Amino acid sequence: MKELVTFIAQSLVDDPDQVRVTAVKSDRSVSYEIKVAPGEMGKIIGRGGRVIHSIRSLVKAASAKTGEHAYVDVMD
Repeated sequence: MKELVTFIAQSLVDDPDQVRVTAVKSDRSVSYEIKVAPGEMGKIIGRGGRVIHSIRSLVKAASAKTGEHAYVDVMD
């Protein structure tokens, strides 16, 4: 799942080497934290949050197969 989030985030930004995805696990959930260069935040979030909403939807659908709850956050 982390690879999916990383691939999507790297595909959206101009400098894919600056993308960092960290997985924070708890009992039955995983939170994926995306960190990008400060100038690239808008590309991950998108106008009105549309892009990050789409990323979250994809991750939620993919995580349904494993039975985990997955969350995606963009970090400063």
